[in-house]
Amino acid sequence: MKTLTGYMAGVNLGGWISQYRGNLARNPEGHFDAFVTQKDIEQIASWGMDHVRVPLDYSLIQYDERTGRYDEKGFRYLDRCLQWCKKAGLNLIIDLHQAPGFSFDTPDQNTLFDDAGQQERFINLWRYIASRYKGEGQNVMFELLNEIVEKTSERWNALASRTIQAIRQIDRAHWIVIGGIDYNSVWRLKEMPAFDDDKIVYNFHMYVPMQLTHQHASWTALKDYPVDFVYPSPMQPYKDYVEQEERSEAHPRYDDDLYARLDVMDKQFVHAFLRPAREFIEARDVPLYCGEYGVIDVADAQSRANWTRDVAEFCLQNGIGRAMWSYRGMGFTMVDREGKAIDGELVRAAAKH
Repeated sequence: MKTLTGYMAGVNLGGWISQYRGNLARNPEGHFDAFVTQKDIEQIASWGMDHVRVPLDYSLIQYDERTGRYDEKGFRYLDRCLQWCKKAGLNLIIDLHQAPGFSFDTPDQNTLFDDAGQQERFINLWRYIASRYKGEGQNVMFELLNEIVEKTSERWNALASRTIQAIRQIDRAHWIVIGGIDYNSVWRLKEMPAFDDDKIVYNFHMYVPMQLTHQHASWTALKDYPVDFVYPSPMQPYKDYVEQEERSEAHPRYDDDLYARLDVMDKQFVHAFLRPAREFIEARDVPLYCGEYGVIDVADAQSRANWTRDVAEFCLQNGIGRAMWSYRGMGFTMVDREGKAIDGELVRAAAKH
């Protein structure tokens, strides 16, 4: 079992230099300087975590009207965070959260996989990032793209292979993180190729059961569902939602059999749902990483801590690194407005490694 030393328990810095437009509107003068500070990085280290995953939107570092030019002002925030992490003893993952022609939350508008020019721009962006950070040690990893929303794997696998080859022409030392389709589903890992590269980390995200992790989320079908889900719990409230849920080919379910055969929503369900991760490790003998997992902050505190602990336990048992979603805001916050942890039990569960 191959593990990722230094990337076993971390947290995402979502909403800072990715998905930042709402936060920027609320604080147009100071968002980028205030949302994440050196004090925050020091606090994350004090929790016992070993890394941060930094979602990054291409629009902050590359000009749309001049696709071969890069914005040093945008890179300045990432560079500064990297220096803070070095001082605090944390590692850092550069996660390209949105790319030219692609965003996980606009699948009907994406053009990346249809447009050869956009693909070349994507590859060149990674060439530039690799050149910029190739002098760093193993304190940095490169994550090619967040939550692929293709219906099949072929086009993404092909682009990922080309991008890996381009990076390796510049930098053969750094780990490259890559996830599969259907929002980095653990159930689609098996469709990813065995890349001819011994420094590839495969990646999945974990938000199941969605009834718990996204309850009342304004961007989901659970927005107006009149039930507060808890964990652990009798299965019936979860089954009731599944039975009336509108299904979608674009977002298939993989857990129907678990609802049918289990009477309780608890660790047994979570670990059973994640079994493809264990099977993937056993079949491939490669490092595996859970780049996002978390429970929305409107859920009760004990349920958040309980579910987090159970996901963390599975990851630890199988040598899987992980990063909690998310440090501040984004509906999944771990800290209050003053930057203090809102629940010590949640922090301890997320930081255990």
